[in-house]
Amino acid sequence: MNYGYYGSEDKGLYVENTGFETIHTPQSLYEMLSEIWCEYTCAPRMRKDWSPENRTLGQCSITAFLAQDLFGGDVYGIPLKEGGWHCFNVAEGHVFDLTSEQFDHPLDYSSCELQSRETHFAKQEKYERYLYLKKALEERMTGR
Repeated sequence: MNYGYYGSEDKGLYVENTGFETIHTPQSLYEMLSEIWCEYTCAPRMRKDWSPENRTLGQCSITAFLAQDLFGGDVYGIPLKEGGWHCFNVAEGHVFDLTSEQFDHPLDYSSCELQSRETHFAKQEKYERYLYLKKALEERMTGR
């Protein structure tokens, strides 16, 4: 599989017990999510632009918090000029952004702010998308 997300070249993060039998690295999580991300998991304001070719569009915060569940660490946000944040992960010194491919320009990962799930999940629709993504991942892993 071609890994085009930011941090994909870093193969150093390996977590033995993520709660999922075959997911131990960001790369393996990316592989599974690539089959799950869909228009429903995309942020509502971006759904009209979502496509299978741009499957990471609008998936950042729910993906970053799901990755945090598996790998620990923190979720940071890059301020976007159009408003809001683009979320990514830092775990055990490894920086990775599983949804960076949605941008056609490089992002600056140096001036970022710590993000909290309480703030992000205060939006009920976002929390429901996160739960849907997590459940879909669990079902994919168990074959249900």
